[in-house]
Amino acid sequence: MDERDLELLVTLDETHNITHAADRLYVTQSALSKRINALEQELNTQIMIRSRQGIRFTAQGETVLKHAYEIMTSLQKMREKIQLQKNHISGTLRAGVSINYAHYVFPEVLARYRQEFPHVNIQVKTNYSRNVYQDLVLGKIDVAIVRGEFHWKEHKILLNRERVNLIRSSNSRDTNLKQLPYIGRHSDATFEREVAQWMRENQLHPNKHNGIIVDNVTTCVEMVSRGLGWAIVPDIALPYFKGDIHKLSFKNGEPFIRSTYLLFNKETYQLPQIKAFIKTAQIISD
Repeated sequence: MDERDLELLVTLDETHNITHAADRLYVTQSALSKRINALEQELNTQIMIRSRQGIRFTAQGETVLKHAYEIMTSLQKMREKIQLQKNHISGTLRAGVSINYAHYVFPEVLARYRQEFPHVNIQVKTNYSRNVYQDLVLGKIDVAIVRGEFHWKEHKILLNRERVNLIRSSNSRDTNLKQLPYIGRHSDATFEREVAQWMRENQLHPNKHNGIIVDNVTTCVEMVSRGLGWAIVPDIALPYFKGDIHKLSFKNGEPFIRSTYLLFNKETYQLPQIKAFIKTAQIISD
């Protein structure tokens, strides 16, 4: 049974007449009768009764007819949706986003994207950059926004480069750092290595027993604001910080930089909704 057979059944139900149905379908009565017989053989049951008054579906025929209508309706909806997709960017976007970027920047990206492309089904996962990167490698997401350096052989777009800063409360501005607790946080290996390098170059060795370790940069900044110590954080986390900010550089004069990248592969880039997302993220970052 194919779509032509479904159309045949629906037309017979509407006309209740072999002759009228044949005319509407542009086939001969003989060809139509042969197709009905073939359907009944395929289904191994009689689906209609013919008489001078026209045709009438059997109980089994009514069951077949019911499903024929449902399938025809489903096919029509499918065609309408496909046509809509030709005129609008749609499909599914699976994005993984670094927690910090998701907190401070991504809402603007997502708002712009949703406004311009309302037909896209958006699935967003936020996590630490190292976990977002792993999800991309495993194919669980289509595109990743990560902070820090990751080994990625496919497409990689730099969204932002920002300075890394030493921050402390205004009340602690003149206090020797060695007399203040260090407020640290877990991050990617590259950033932690660079923090350790800067500390070595400046003869700073925070006392682990006197320091504070938190799990995110927002908490870190808030603790510094309350005068609980000092920390090393990037610009992205400081839009509302009112304390003392000192931009860091390494001993060789190079500024301490934190980068944000957009990662994806060439296969997913062929999808219109992915291209549109990448363009939107670049516009917001510029």
